[in-house]
Amino acid sequence: MAAIPAPPYDAELSVALAQLPVGPKLSKEILPMLRQLTGSMYTAEKATAGRQITVEEQTIPGPNGDINISIFKPSTSTDKPRPGIYFIHGGGMFMGNRYLGASFLCDWVEHLDAVGVSVEYRLAPEHPHPAPLDDCYTGLKWVGEHFGELGIDPERLMLAGQSAGGGLSASLALTVRDKGGPTLRALCLICPMLDDHNDSISARQYPNVGTWNQEKSAFGWSSLLGDQAGSEGVSQYAAAARAKDLSGLPPTFLDVGSAEPFRDEVVTFAAGIWKAGGKADLHVWDGAFHGFDMLVPSAKLSVAAVGTRLDWVKRML
Repeated sequence: MAAIPAPPYDAELSVALAQLPVGPKLSKEILPMLRQLTGSMYTAEKATAGRQITVEEQTIPGPNGDINISIFKPSTSTDKPRPGIYFIHGGGMFMGNRYLGASFLCDWVEHLDAVGVSVEYRLAPEHPHPAPLDDCYTGLKWVGEHFGELGIDPERLMLAGQSAGGGLSASLALTVRDKGGPTLRALCLICPMLDDHNDSISARQYPNVGTWNQEKSAFGWSSLLGDQAGSEGVSQYAAAARAKDLSGLPPTFLDVGSAEPFRDEVVTFAAGIWKAGGKADLHVWDGAFHGFDMLVPSAKLSVAAVGTRLDWVKRML
């Protein structure tokens, strides 16, 4: 099959991409190494370095053992309830920890004088669907039961996630809508992983190049869903793109790069929210690869994306 022409990378990001290390081919055998690497790269100390933020580690009872969460708060005290942000990390469903992407969470904690909670969920393939979602749902319900203790305003709670965490956040928002849970003021989906079909034009435009691609997505979805990935009958709570009805979701922010595999599924998901009469604020960043704003934060496009997202979060909370 002939290659599909792909949108080019932003010039500044292209230079940075060429300097990023090329990761090994994904397999179950290298997962321990990848998890150890991300565990050392992303820590509470690195997420809060240079910030006036304190971190409290908490263990809560989960559906199959304890769940670890990290609570990020401004160092200054206040008697007034603060906005709350419940964050779900990325990592393709098979790696990462609750500090991956916490730089975004800490930005919001600082700029909004908010309380951030990041959840550690069980990883596939050892723990396939619904284990990751069950853990995230348990953590969110725990937050809803402890608003007073956490100092969170129940009327200002946002659910947010990046990449695989964005996909879990979308599925979690559907779960809250259908099964109950704390009221969500807003939903923020950063380059979310939504569609287990993994066969859109944008996925095929980036089959094995870039920071994330169709090949890596295939590994992530098969880790989560096994042989069911891409087949009939996959639940919307496993892959949010499967949802036939996107009504009843909170106002939703979605952003994605034009030069990455998730572009088309994110655009389609936003269109589904509009079709249902909902509110979706969609941004497709021209020439951006997956995770550009986290991997190259100084790039002009990254600064624009982070600033646009922050402005929306401020309006919502």
